[in-house]
Amino acid sequence: MTAVNNVLSGDLWFIPCDNHMRHISMTPFGRQPVTAGLLAAHALAEATNQVQACDKWALLRDLTAARKSFNLSDRDLVVLAALLTCHPGTHLTDDTALIVFPSNATLSNRAHGMPESTLRRHLATLVQSGLILRRDSPNGKRYARRGASGQIDRAFGFDLRPLALRAADITMKAEEERNAAYELRCKRESVVISLRDLSKLIAWGVDHITTDWASLQQGCSDLQRCLRRKLDMSQLQHLEQGIHLLTAKIHTLIAPAKVVETSKVSASAGHFERHHQSSKKDCLESEKANEEQRSPQTIPLGLVLKATPSICDYAPDAIRTWESLVAAADIVRPMLGITLDAWQRACRIMGPESAAVTMACILQRHGTILRPGGYLRSLTDKAEGKGFSPGPMVMALLRCDNHREM
Repeated sequence: MTAVNNVLSGDLWFIPCDNHMRHISMTPFGRQPVTAGLLAAHALAEATNQVQACDKWALLRDLTAARKSFNLSDRDLVVLAALLTCHPGTHLTDDTALIVFPSNATLSNRAHGMPESTLRRHLATLVQSGLILRRDSPNGKRYARRGASGQIDRAFGFDLRPLALRAADITMKAEEERNAAYELRCKRESVVISLRDLSKLIAWGVDHITTDWASLQQGCSDLQRCLRRKLDMSQLQHLEQGIHLLTAKIHTLIAPAKVVETSKVSASAGHFERHHQSSKKDCLESEKANEEQRSPQTIPLGLVLKATPSICDYAPDAIRTWESLVAAADIVRPMLGITLDAWQRACRIMGPESAAVTMACILQRHGTILRPGGYLRSLTDKAEGKGFSPGPMVMALLRCDNHREM
């Protein structure tokens, strides 16, 4: 009969060792009952399958990646790591002692001072998950008894053999979790890029096509607001469907306008050819005017990015132009809870570049600003009265960084 059947039938189970019969405890000490999960874990630990040598720290890393599949928390893994430090060597094999017997005080110290009451709760979770097994002594204490030769003859504590036997399953689950996490990141990147394209199409349509853009802008704003939450794959796919539907609707509106725009460009090619004959002075003045319009208060873009590095995390590509900074600020805007009206008003009064610099500064200080939307409206009111520019905000952030470095 199998080990489980022997226990259920009331028979004692012995294994031969050093020419005498030794009873192997299969029940927990104290008032803890025997459960089906406990019997299954015992059957796994006592299986005749040989343990394939595995690196215990690599196995712990895989288990960390697959912890949701085993219903484990990060604190459970801290306790398991403390147990693994009590095992000699770096590999779990059948020819090494797989039963560790540290005291609660030792485990608490190796778990960074975890209280013993918390420690016992997480040990129970690890046992219930079937990753470790209790080998309780007659009095419930953990210890080892040595023979006449000085070698450990028998030990009472926690058996790591189930963990080693499930190494292949843990590795497979970890690989699945890593692949799922990679696919989730790729899907989120795709959604962010699609949202950026959608917002830029709407901005172009507002300037070139006369229609009711308010509902489309509101729909785009609602989709962007969804990115404030941590979405799973199904939610991202649902959001992507909404983006595709809204994008298709906008394409039907802007397609005729693109044809007209193309024909205008083609018809005015002669005008562009004659324009090259204008004086060099006119070209320089035009370029200077455009540069002044792009640069808010003549603040260098590199200085702005040095003062507000957080904005770079939300840009799909590296920010090298003022246009890319404005696009990144438009992505950040719904994440800060700033309405589309407040953002458009700031762009209209401050200018898109100055509004983007202001948004980057608000993002950099979001931990100290309770209401980013109200704060932006207040700054916009000051800018309307010529009483605000983003330059002092940028310099203040730079001074804070220099002070922290010192």
